[in-house]
Amino acid sequence: MKISLLISTFNRPDALALCLESVLNQRDLPDEVLIADDGSDKETTEIIDSYRSRLDIPVIHVWHEDKGFRLAKIRNKAIAQASSDYIVQIDGDLILHRYFLQDHKRFAKKGSVVRASRIYLDQELSEQKISKLDTRINRFNKGVSNLFSAFRFPFLWKYFELNYKNQGDERWEIHGANMAYWKEDAIRVNGYNEDFKGWGPEDKEFVARLLNNNIKKRFLKFGGIVFHLWHKVNAKENLGNNNCLFAKTKELNLTYCDNGINKYLKSSE
Repeated sequence: MKISLLISTFNRPDALALCLESVLNQRDLPDEVLIADDGSDKETTEIIDSYRSRLDIPVIHVWHEDKGFRLAKIRNKAIAQASSDYIVQIDGDLILHRYFLQDHKRFAKKGSVVRASRIYLDQELSEQKISKLDTRINRFNKGVSNLFSAFRFPFLWKYFELNYKNQGDERWEIHGANMAYWKEDAIRVNGYNEDFKGWGPEDKEFVARLLNNNIKKRFLKFGGIVFHLWHKVNAKENLGNNNCLFAKTKELNLTYCDNGINKYLKSSE
């Protein structure tokens, strides 16, 4: 099984550098890194180029012009370029636990989409890590939240995978910053819905269509760990319209979106 690591970013090169540093430290490297760049300036390109020479795997920079928050579109463009069967998707403001990719690879199973946890770092600790390019995290440091989720216990995975946060409305909950899915499943539902403009919840709507296609949601608890760097809250000016799109997918049990990934795929796919 080949794995593509898909990293989303926009004009935060210092955080992206720390994220890529944590990729370098992985026990198991991915087969390729895809950076879905929603219109960053040249400083981000320079960071990517510097790590391309250090990572002994392909690093593909997928960029489009900045025309506002278009995360769904740039993720689709990156997914379409993935050469691997399995996609592990994160945001570029995360520090990855050194077993992050190994855990996702071990946990992968056909017919499922995976959610995993984020541990949050406060502003002071985040700035310290960025300034020192330091990927080491002490779970007991001041500034580390939801400490319980920061422990890695592979022997407990089976007890949480189908039952944890998978009932009622929580069934739809997922974080696009730490999830994994099969490329063929993403194509089957036509990827992300590009009718989403601005922040949220394009990731939940994408997963809702996967679930409506009888793909199981599994939770990787105590594994696949990431540490989320602090940032200001995103503007949410179009959240109302986006929430309506999400509600429609749930209510009508939609399995496909019209404005999706198919426009970027080769005819053979």
